Amino acid sequence: MKLLSPAISRLARLRLWRIENWVTNPIAAQREVLQDLITAAQYTEFGRKYKFQNLFSIKEYKNNVPIHEYDDIKPYILKMMEGEENILWNMPVNWFAKSSGTTSDKSKFIPISDETLTDTHFKASKDVLTNYYKNFPESDLLTGKSLVVGGSHQVHHVNEDIHYGDLSAVLMQNTPFWGHWVRTPELSIALLDEWEDKIEKLASTTMKENVTSIAGVPTWTIVLIKRILELSGKQYLKEVWPNLELYIHGGVSFVPYREQLDKLIGKPINYLEIYNASEGFFAGQDKPDEEGMLLYTDHGIFYEFMPVEEYGKEKPQTIGLKDVVINKNYAPVITTNGGLWRYLIGDTIQFTSLNPYKIKVSGRLKHYINAFGEEIIVDNSDKAIAIASEKTGAIVTDYTAAPVYFSDNSNGAHEWLIEFDKDPDDLNKFTFELDNALKYANSDYEAKRYKNIALRMPVVHSVKKGTFTEWLRSKGKLGGQHKVPRLSNERKFVEEILSIKI
Repeated sequence: MKLLSPAISRLARLRLWRIENWVTNPIAAQREVLQDLITAAQYTEFGRKYKFQNLFSIKEYKNNVPIHEYDDIKPYILKMMEGEENILWNMPVNWFAKSSGTTSDKSKFIPISDETLTDTHFKASKDVLTNYYKNFPESDLLTGKSLVVGGSHQVHHVNEDIHYGDLSAVLMQNTPFWGHWVRTPELSIALLDEWEDKIEKLASTTMKENVTSIAGVPTWTIVLIKRILELSGKQYLKEVWPNLELYIHGGVSFVPYREQLDKLIGKPINYLEIYNASEGFFAGQDKPDEEGMLLYTDHGIFYEFMPVEEYGKEKPQTIGLKDVVINKNYAPVITTNGGLWRYLIGDTIQFTSLNPYKIKVSGRLKHYINAFGEEIIVDNSDKAIAIASEKTGAIVTDYTAAPVYFSDNSNGAHEWLIEFDKDPDDLNKFTFELDNALKYANSDYEAKRYKNIALRMPVVHSVKKGTFTEWLRSKGKLGGQHKVPRLSNERKFVEEILSIKI
């Protein structure tokens, strides 16, 4: 198999000119994407409603079509799931990605057309691989297997033609035959619905394979690695998989997990971040040593960017790529080849570079704490947790935080529930360092903490191991891409988790 490496590297480099074309001309690429999407959908129910046949510019498109959230397009999607055609997209849509999200118990069903699979998800995956081989031309990545930690829902059938499952399950079911040659485990295990049984079978079957890469959410990847080390009797993962060279992650910030993974793996490997959601494959890290992911501008998705302060307004304004600035929080509004039209996905991002356009995920529109004007976002909290951990020798498995409101005899605070894999030397010192790091990261928080005028010292609880897993299980969200909400502007999650007995 090693003989394949130079050939694969050469094939990957052949794609580079395609990538360089849209990286060099991103605004032109975006204009062409939107034109193609509107032309394709002009005779759909949605296209007729908003008179797509009369839209010849980005400005006209924005003026004619309002921004949509899921509840706005849900009636169209239900029609599509009943088998009606030409609703949101002009081609048959037989697959839907089920996404429960982290703030609602209700499921969302995102349409996945053939174009979504081919021109978005699979094309973006090839570009991730191409850029990886550009950076590591001697890589042996594809001489072994890729372990995918995800896909906790079986595929369900609405009828003979319409199917749904979580995104990784949908992608696995539609992967070209050759894709299964380089993937482990077998599909029957990869799609197991019961997560704890799945971890056991993943560990026992894959530890015998030549795994060269892993892809998955860090929390569950760490659980799997620990089980593999227990079963194998090895101290480090590199002893089990000596050819492991890459971990692909996304979905949550990697900052709190990097140190823990380094220790579990035992030797340096490459880490690569991607931004792949049910709604589309938006970006991927093209240079492992640089912050930010390259925004994919030629992959069937047209982007607008809503400054977060516009959210909630009757007619929120968006801007295009040419007007974005670095380090400002935007909520992406997307138009896709699956039939999402000016759809607000709910994430917040920041640009880290404008030439080329690179982004990082900074949080969720509804995942923040702003009870006292402090405007804490997940990017702030993840970095603060990492700093406090480093300074106190702690390793954090998971956390969530929410406000403590004013009372008759006390001002406000933030209450943190933290599950430690390794406890800090001193929880009070951890709290002190967490508070200091938040002040450094966020001037609004620092101002509210000044002399305890609005906010007093954070209240930090160390919860028992397994608490967050038990909470996710109680919500029917154990495994896959389900995540503990990092921040909330209300106390619902904190109160639920505090009530859990282990």
